[in-house]
Amino acid sequence: MAGFYIPYNLFAGLNVAALSCLIIGSIFFYQYYYSRYYDKKHNNIILGLTGLLIFSVNYFANSGINGSTDIIWPAYLLLIFAISPYKHHLTWLAIYILAFVILHIVEYYYPALVQYPFRAGKGQFTDRVTAFPLPVIAIYFIITFIKRSYDKEKAMVELKNKEITLQKGLLEQSNAEKSKLMSIISHDMRAPLINIQNYLELLNENELDNNQRLVLEKDLLSATNNTMQMLSNLLYWTKSQMERPTVNLQQVNLSLVLKSTLDMEKALAVKKGISLNYDIDDKIIVVADTDMLQLVVRNLVNNAIKFTQKGGNININAQVLAGSCKLTVSDNGKGIAIAEQENIFRITVDPTFGTNNEKGVGLGLMLCKEYIERQGGSIGFESIFGRGSSFFVFIAAKPL
Repeated sequence: MAGFYIPYNLFAGLNVAALSCLIIGSIFFYQYYYSRYYDKKHNNIILGLTGLLIFSVNYFANSGINGSTDIIWPAYLLLIFAISPYKHHLTWLAIYILAFVILHIVEYYYPALVQYPFRAGKGQFTDRVTAFPLPVIAIYFIITFIKRSYDKEKAMVELKNKEITLQKGLLEQSNAEKSKLMSIISHDMRAPLINIQNYLELLNENELDNNQRLVLEKDLLSATNNTMQMLSNLLYWTKSQMERPTVNLQQVNLSLVLKSTLDMEKALAVKKGISLNYDIDDKIIVVADTDMLQLVVRNLVNNAIKFTQKGGNININAQVLAGSCKLTVSDNGKGIAIAEQENIFRITVDPTFGTNNEKGVGLGLMLCKEYIERQGGSIGFESIFGRGSSFFVFIAAKPL
């Protein structure tokens, strides 16, 4: 705008107006440049006082009340409102109104101070026609800027409110799931204890033959093993909720670290009539937290045993692929229904039952995912309902 009005004012003989436009344009450019490229906040006081001084001079130099200064004045004040803090708006409004009234009073009592650089008629027409676009364009840009800023802030507030609502909903859902989970666990942990109590009462009150004793002991052992696994997972999960477990990564021999865990699981599988085989190269070195890795493998194998029928097979193998080790636990058990696969690594509050009616609450796989990811690895699975499942974890390993 300054590039147009400065040459025009000089051509029309309005030297004061040209100088005024040059000063205001220079100050605006200076403020914008340092604000945009040097991150220095603009000074609205300098802009406000400069406009006040320039328009006051221009008012008397350009026909006073008959000139175009009164047209531009309100647009400039609107610009000051747009770039100044809200707390300064009332002050600027009062200052500009007061200055406006004073200038017109001075002109009224001292009309000789007003200069008329152009004659009435054509000159006045040209001045008004060329002066009108300046405040109109300024108002357009200011209103557009204010509206866009408002719309942007409104959109951010709405997005933030949606995020808060979503987080609140997820938190409420999580709390509800945890409450139901704790109810299920507390109920399921009481069951084997009650069975042990009843068994001891039978021993004290009745004579049991060997067959009856074996049946009771087998049931009690199964219930106790399930409860121990559930309690172990619950303790790990509670610890992960209260504090982030310390991850102690180190290079370890995979076969050596998992041997005792797999041997123990193999004994459990044999009791259920399941064949468990593992093939892990004793040269594989992984970068892992020993305790966390053992917990992950123990849970995966326990699940395989739980959901595999008598006479079934479970295979565990490991192979090094491109700097990582893929450890796979596969079975030919009942598999996972498609509807359940999406939430397999989340807390499940609906009890799951194994092939021998073993009961679980779904903490194991969630812990596996959390613990393997904290070691920098990942976990996945493939499953066909009715034909079995394969769970595999990837963890950092040294090349063979």
